[in-house]
Amino acid sequence: MLKEERQAYIVHQINLHNKVLSSDLSVQLNVSEDTIRRDLNELAENGQVIKVYGGALSKSFQFPFQEGNVYAKEGKKEIASKALSLITNGMTVLIGGGTTMIELARLIPNDIQCTFFTISPLVALELAEKENIEVILIGGKLSRNTNIVTGSQVINELADIRVDLCLLGTNSLSVEEGITDSDWEVVQIKRAMIKCSKHVAILSIAEKLNSNQKMRVAPLKDVSYLVTDLHPSDKSLKEFEKYLSVV
Repeated sequence: MLKEERQAYIVHQINLHNKVLSSDLSVQLNVSEDTIRRDLNELAENGQVIKVYGGALSKSFQFPFQEGNVYAKEGKKEIASKALSLITNGMTVLIGGGTTMIELARLIPNDIQCTFFTISPLVALELAEKENIEVILIGGKLSRNTNIVTGSQVINELADIRVDLCLLGTNSLSVEEGITDSDWEVVQIKRAMIKCSKHVAILSIAEKLNSNQKMRVAPLKDVSYLVTDLHPSDKSLKEFEKYLSVV
């Protein structure tokens, strides 16, 4: 594989999953970690990714308000629009972080009356623009890698609430492994979010389906809805329909 092809693959993986580890890329591409580090340094110098210890982060995830940065933005807008159908007046909703959730927060109608809990300061700011919505930002340590709050304080606060609907993004989703992620702190937060929710909806672009990360968040049976940028009748969603409702 040429260096240009390798670096294009790396950028795609970073944009798709928000964060990658040098060790994982080394295995996937069958090259040394030193080669991956050189690639990441070069990509960072060119402004394509953000280099961090052990890997790299997506610029689109770190700077979602900068035009042109958000990966698969039109697909995420489509998902956000579909997810609105799950929210009704009077609901208590728990919403995660990420670029799809920001798009969803922007689309919430001004006349809907709901209470939103969120672990994302960026999502909270968007929701705060809506006149009839009560926004409660759960407090904790702000993770610079994910732009959400993490830690035991967040888990304790989540244990004290009960919500009608939880809206979550995902790093990867498959029938076999369910929801998986690559960040241990994020895994713990998502587990706590699922535990305090009556229904859980996963919002995911199609590219993340049928893929797995190293750490399991929850099995598919814990999810009520899957919202994607595909038509619900798409054949690639058939296996998922055995476990949940596809929107």
